[in-house]
Amino acid sequence: MNKLMGLAAGLMLGTTLAFSAAIADDNVTISWQMWTGSDADTAVWQHLADMVHQKYPNITVTLQTSSWNDYWTKLPVLAASNQLADIVSMQSLRTPNFYQIMEPLDAYVDKDKFDKTAFLPSIMDGMSAGGKLYGLPYDVGPWVIFYNKDKFDAAGIGQPANGWSMDDFNAAAKKLSGNGSYGFGATPDLFPQWVTASGASYIKADGSVDFTQPDVVKAAEGFAGLVGDKIAPAIPAGSDPGDFVQGRFASGNVAMYVDGPWSIITQKQTVKFKLGIAPLPVGPNGEAVTAGSGFGIAAASQHKDEAWKAIQVITSPEAETYLAENGRALPARVAQQGAWFDVAAKDVTGAKDSLTYAMGHSKPYPIGNNWNTVENLMTQYLPLALAGSEPAAKTMQTIQSLATQQ
Repeated sequence: MNKLMGLAAGLMLGTTLAFSAAIADDNVTISWQMWTGSDADTAVWQHLADMVHQKYPNITVTLQTSSWNDYWTKLPVLAASNQLADIVSMQSLRTPNFYQIMEPLDAYVDKDKFDKTAFLPSIMDGMSAGGKLYGLPYDVGPWVIFYNKDKFDAAGIGQPANGWSMDDFNAAAKKLSGNGSYGFGATPDLFPQWVTASGASYIKADGSVDFTQPDVVKAAEGFAGLVGDKIAPAIPAGSDPGDFVQGRFASGNVAMYVDGPWSIITQKQTVKFKLGIAPLPVGPNGEAVTAGSGFGIAAASQHKDEAWKAIQVITSPEAETYLAENGRALPARVAQQGAWFDVAAKDVTGAKDSLTYAMGHSKPYPIGNNWNTVENLMTQYLPLALAGSEPAAKTMQTIQSLATQQ
């Protein structure tokens, strides 16, 4: 009897050990590359990684973070050396340049009957290339104008209307300028949005860029003219344009500043005046642009099924609500956007009306082939036009010439 009991116990122990070994074999650790701007940002992304483990105890997500600029510098190097993380974070406007390193998601979507209609269509388009989906988005970002409502009130200017024109904008900016203050802050990285809003296009049918087209040159002249007419401040040599203009806006020296909804918490924490939001002004045939970001799966990943489960969690309604309430994202999921408006954008004049309008009247940020190079050229050479050091037409010619040599 004792022998039988011992045999049974041994069999049970063996079965338990085998079962435990099977469980251990199923445990998977996957990596996730993400940009971050602060410890607070990193804590938010870590929270999402922890959400994956809570839902799938056998999956552990290790977070690998870099600053925004370092992320895009490292990404092609990591791809070339086959060291990409399993989950790749991707901005929509860079998807056409990097989709080759990512796994198409359409088969996963079809297999799980994943509901793509829960997301804003424009950002789903932005996370696609060649008719295929390469990432699930977590945020959407139509560029908007943040403005100093106190200065607007003092100048007798009301809330800018949805669909206001370039002429309306120029009139307001001039009225807000003078005595060492400026109506607007112009930075090189804003130029593509400005061109598109004016009604011009720098993208040709074959995907290449042409900054020498007459309508693009005209838009460049108008953009540089904002500085020449003392509507926007000249950016000192050696300064970071974004930091310089944002600092001037926060101090009250610049009345209007272009950014996306992702910056609203920073804006609210740094300004000492009543904050307002308005859509970008547009020309007769112009359109505002939107972008956003999401998460895809590296084509070389050895854990694609687990990565697919993970990116569903970190773009889930629960994750989107968490990001919205912490002011880290205007959710790509339409149903969760209310949390951003109710918490992050609370007390910001025009936020809900302007952003709702902008999301319904904008298109994906237009980029051409070799866009990383083009962006670097704009950053390097547009300050010359903005400073009045050379005609805008010459700057456009320089950028075009160098872009086509790459």
